[in-house]
Amino acid sequence: MSVTTEAKRARAPHFSSAEFRTALGMFATGVTIVTARAPDGSLVGLTANSFNSVSLNPPLVLWSLSQAASSMAAFRTGSHYAINILGADQQALAQRFATRHTDRFADVAFVDGQSGAPLLTGTVASFECFNRSRYVEGDHVIFVGEVERCSHQAGSSPLLYHGGKFYTEHPL
Repeated sequence: MSVTTEAKRARAPHFSSAEFRTALGMFATGVTIVTARAPDGSLVGLTANSFNSVSLNPPLVLWSLSQAASSMAAFRTGSHYAINILGADQQALAQRFATRHTDRFADVAFVDGQSGAPLLTGTVASFECFNRSRYVEGDHVIFVGEVERCSHQAGSSPLLYHGGKFYTEHPL
């Protein structure tokens, strides 16, 4: 009897991209803005809800970005970025950084982090990350950041996103 060494593969999906996106939207997430300073000194930033912790030791987090994103080059080649977790009162900021063809940083309060990545004022937490590794998967790149500094505002309520809408936290 011979053993087949053929690699197993996932079956082709029987749903549309829209159905997949809608199903993913049922998972409530926090809302972040990922920021960096490009090699030319310009600021880049975008709204992302694809943020997760990876490891406590060493402290690692991940987030993902579409390969087609205009900011991809800055994040792919930059050494550092910051992940800013938005507060319940920062919905307008989330929408601004999700909008194309706008000066996202115009009149936005921030300070430079230790590595130069912008830390937005008023967020509930921030993570200053070394751009440790990147993995191309499908139409996105998964970025793993090694956290060099972090801070948080105790007792602050985060901005949440679920089913295409923003929410605020309500304890049960």
